[in-house]
Amino acid sequence: MKILGIGVDIIENKRISNSIRNLKFKKRIFSEKELKQASLLKNKTNYFSKRFAAKEAFAKALGTGFRGKLNFKDIEIANDKMGKPYYLKSKKISKIIHKNFNIKKYNCFLSISDEKDYSTAFTIIQSIWN
Repeated sequence: MKILGIGVDIIENKRISNSIRNLKFKKRIFSEKELKQASLLKNKTNYFSKRFAAKEAFAKALGTGFRGKLNFKDIEIANDKMGKPYYLKSKKISKIIHKNFNIKKYNCFLSISDEKDYSTAFTIIQSIWN
């Protein structure tokens, strides 16, 4: 196994708090599943801040940022039964990773955290050898 990319991002929660008041912003950045999950939560600001940071960290781990055909909604974050966040693999993301790194099998690791004023995310993209 080989680490293909790492990415980290930090964001001021206040910035996202202001942005999520705009429905166009939310629909441009977050998937339907992410928006639905947010509707069940009390602290929407931290939820959206952590996911925004995770999307930025993923784009940095790719080494491209948001260029070409990659946009925020392509990167989707969910939580397992224990609450651990993870990236949902899609055909589009797999195609981008294959193109950028010339590999077929990969893992993505995500750690997110927040405090009152800031949220942060750390991402690793790792190849899986056969």
